[in-house]
Amino acid sequence: MVCNRFQCGFGEVNNGRGPVDFKVSYGKNDQTIIEFKLASNNQIKDNLKEQAEVYAAANDNPKIIKVIMFFTYEEEKRIKIILQELDLHNKNNIILIDARNDNKLSASKVKTTK
Repeated sequence: MVCNRFQCGFGEVNNGRGPVDFKVSYGKNDQTIIEFKLASNNQIKDNLKEQAEVYAAANDNPKIIKVIMFFTYEEEKRIKIILQELDLHNKNNIILIDARNDNKLSASKVKTTK
C-alpha cells in the first residue's frame, strides 16, 4: 500500500526478529516502527524497555513510536508510574490514548453552544 509517497505496512511486519505492529517508510533510510501496547499488559514495563528497540536494531532504524492505550483510571495511573520509572514520561515518541468511558460525555449527549 502506498500513502502519499510513503510506504505503509498494515498489520504485523516481520523484520527477522519477530513481527512489528506497524512500519512507515519513506525510502530505505527513513523508516519508523510503531508499536501499539495495552496498558493492562502485565509485561508492558519490559516491553517498553526492550521490544521496540530490538525491532529497530533489526531494521537498522532508530525511529520508534510507542502507542499505549488505557481503558480505566487504574491502568492510566499504572502506565504513568511505569513511564516515570523508565524515564519515558516526557518523550515525544510515547503516545497515550485515553480510551476510558468514565471521563467523557457520550457523543449523543454533547450539546454545542453558539
